[in-house]
Amino acid sequence: MTRIYGWQRFYEEAILETNRAALLERIQTAEAAIDARIAQLHSDHQHNADERQAIEDALAGLRLLHQETVTQHP
Repeated sequence: MTRIYGWQRFYEEAILETNRAALLERIQTAEAAIDARIAQLHSDHQHNADERQAIEDALAGLRLLHQETVTQHP
């Protein structure tokens, strides 16, 4: 996976996490990094369509990962 944006490091750590106990924390960290970037984009009035699409895709992936994690039985 090629990293272009700073928040992607946290996203990658979440999707690659194999320890179920640590996964929810990784997801939350990734979401926080993405939320911070969204706030920065809004405050700077930046309109990077590629990054916004990457953010939407990453958030969708994190939501799915979270759903799978909480619905799995230990």
